[in-house]
Order: sequence, then structure tokens, then C-alpha cells
Amino acid sequence: MADSFATLTAVEALARFGEGSLSPESLVEDCLARIERHNPKVNAFTCVNDVEARRLAAESARRWQAGTPCGTLDGIPITIKDLTLTKGLPTRLGSTTTSADGPWEVDAPISRHLRNAGAIVIGKTTSPEFGWKGVTDNPLHGITRNPWNTELTPGGSSGGAAAAAALNLGLLHQGSDAGGSIRIPCSFTGTFGIKPTFGWVPQWPASAMSTLSHLGPMTRTAADSALMLSVMAQPDVRDGYSGNPLGPDWRTPPPADLRGWRIAFSADLGYVEVAPDIAQQVEEAVAHLEALGATVERVDPGFSDPIKTFNTLWFAGATQAIEKLTEQQQAALDPGFLDIARRGQDVSLSAYLAARRERSELTAQMAAFHKRYDLLVTPTMPIAPFAAGHNVPLSGRYKDWMDWTPFSYPFNLTQQPAASLPCGLDNQGLPVGLHLVAGKHQDLKVLHAAQLLERYLPPLTPPGVV
Repeated sequence: MADSFATLTAVEALARFGEGSLSPESLVEDCLARIERHNPKVNAFTCVNDVEARRLAAESARRWQAGTPCGTLDGIPITIKDLTLTKGLPTRLGSTTTSADGPWEVDAPISRHLRNAGAIVIGKTTSPEFGWKGVTDNPLHGITRNPWNTELTPGGSSGGAAAAAALNLGLLHQGSDAGGSIRIPCSFTGTFGIKPTFGWVPQWPASAMSTLSHLGPMTRTAADSALMLSVMAQPDVRDGYSGNPLGPDWRTPPPADLRGWRIAFSADLGYVEVAPDIAQQVEEAVAHLEALGATVERVDPGFSDPIKTFNTLWFAGATQAIEKLTEQQQAALDPGFLDIARRGQDVSLSAYLAARRERSELTAQMAAFHKRYDLLVTPTMPIAPFAAGHNVPLSGRYKDWMDWTPFSYPFNLTQQPAASLPCGLDNQGLPVGLHLVAGKHQDLKVLHAAQLLERYLPPLTPPGVV
């Protein structure tokens, strides 16, 4: 079967369902065929829900034929990350310390919301163990690879979702992001993903990383992410953090242009070294913001690297994830994860509370910054994808994954909406991401700017797919 749907979007598929030129059965069959063809190369899936997906596609087709779709996403094939509970499918957290027997009887809020809207879960995607790092490999499922070059990492922790999105193995993909885990792999694979303002998308069970963790969409276009958020971002009483907020109308069309917008462009946050070819692609993308009518000022947000603050909270969270594991189970963990969890055991209460205070100060600083600027724009990543199966590039310059992700984790501390939009290719022919950040609860500014930029920066497709 040809890759006839390799660039199809969910918005386009729904329109075609409605006019009768495409059926959910045909779309699901095509996705399953391409998963069979591409997944052995990239290892993006922990399981494929083929029998159930075909049954649900047939039911959806009958509803569309009768003119009675059951919800916003009726018939759209989607994937769910292995960290997210999904009824009937295993959630193993990428860890041999979890049981293969289940039972898998409960949907997390987003799994339930997506299914209630008619989405068809076509499979679950890979994550590093407990989602602990910015690349995707784990002791249970092995190494996930980048579809642009399978010798390289797709990033992480939502690396399986990113690889699936790049290849369109399903049209909508759920990711999670506690330090960059949506935006890192979207940058490395040439896809779009947004970490929405904390609280819009309900989480249950709560992440070990607490209020650092955001759930969001990973797609080929910003419009598809807005569509997915319109379903994901619904209240659920099980979420103990969000207070059940109601978000904006996610599918509000963007304005005609960006006239009247003030945008801050920081090429390096004032302290990051960025590869020259990546910097060039980002510069060219920023010029399109000016072409859209925005006033762009070169200005840094004015904070120093908050890596110590982030690491204190991150390591403490990792400790929570292993507290109930036996010594034998701990010995089976990814050694890097076990190392940071043990480092977290040395975090004192005083240091933890100091990190929380520093976090609140940074949040206030960025709130003041966004009174002046609609958006902050930076590179998403300072480096290109590197060898798969390694936590850091082989050059030896970096020690931990946080060392090479300096643009992403600050905005988990502040809980702001932040997205990565593909903006071209570097000198190796690998994707480059543009990082769009707005003030808290101003997610539509990110989505609208991204949709307008896509006029100049169309979605990327890995070579050999179409």
C-alpha cells in the first residue's frame, strides 16, 4: 500500500469523512499497514491495538454514513504514551519493574476524553523508563530511533510519539512534558507539539514530577494540536492539582496577521551556546514573524540558567518514583535513572523549599516579562539529534540530559505554554525547531502564531516516506 496518508492531517481527515471521500476504515487500515512497514525501523510503539482499532473504525464508518458522528474526533487514529493509563492496553512505564499482567481497567482522564470523542487508539508509544530523560530508550522496549536517520535519537521522553507523528502512524499523538519531553522530540523529528499551561489538561494519577509535568498534543500541524486540545483539555475531578479549570476555545481561528504583536527574540537566553546552522534557521524563521506584521525585539528574558533549581525538583521527583521498589527491582532500572533517584535522596527539605521559592520568583519574573511581550521566541534545541542509545552526545561535553536542553526546562518551572514548530533543516538535513513561549493561560497566542508561521514553514516529512 502506498503512503497515501503520510501527510494527511486530522482536520483534513474529518472533512473528508464528512463529505464521504474517505472512511475511517480506510484510514485505520492505511495507518496499520504503515506501522507494520515503518515501526521495525524506529521502534515507536510498545503495542499496536490492531483488532480493536479495526472494530472501532467499522463502527465509526457506520456513524459517518448515517451522518451521526459521536464526537469531535470520531474515526481519527491516535496514540497514547506508555506513561498514560489506557483501558485494555498495557501501561508499563518502560520498566521491567512493572507487571505485564495488568489489569488495565482504567482510563486516565485524557484517554477517556479522547475515546469519548470517538478517537481510535491505534497503539501506545515508547518512553524512557518512568519518562526520566530527554531521549527514548528503556530496559523493557529497547531503543527508539529517529525517522530522519535511524542511527540518531528522536529525543524524549515522548520519543515514540514524535517518531509516530513524523511518519503519520496515527494522526494525533499524546505526549507529556516535565522538562521538555514534548518539545525536545518535536524539534528533533520535525513535528509540532505544545506544552499547554499547567492545569488545562487534567492528570491522574499525578506525575512523580508533580507540577512540572504537563500533558499535551504532538502532531504534524498546529491546527491538529488545537483540535486535540479541544478534547484533551476538559476537567476531570480526579486531577488534584488543576482545580478543574475551563480553557479557551482552542479552535478559535488565528488572526489575519500579527500586526500589533510585540515579540521578544532571544537567540540564546543570554547564556546558551547554539550550533551556528541551527541559529541561522531560527533567524530566518523569526524574519517571517516580522513579515506577518509583528514588532520583533532582540531581548533576553533576563534570568540566569535555573538548572540547579530544576535539578533539585527533578531529582526529588525521581526519588518518589523508586521509593516502593525492592532492591532487586532497583537493580533492574536504567542505571541513569537510578543514579538521579539516589541523588534525589540527598536533597534536603531546606534545599527543596529553596528551589520552590526560586521557582516562584522565576514565574513572577516571566509574568512581568509577558506584560510587555506577547511571545518569547528562541531555538527549541541548541544541538542536532545525536547517536541513539546515549543520554548525551558522544563529544563528552555534557554530563546529564538537562545540560543539552537549556531552552525547555525553564518553562516547566514557570508552567507557561510553550511549543516547538519545525522551521527548516540544519546542515546535516535534520529538523530544527522554533520555540514559541507565551504568558500563562495565553496558549492561543502560541497556537495562532504557529498556524500563521506554517504559511512560510510547512510541515516536514522524513525522506523516503512519500
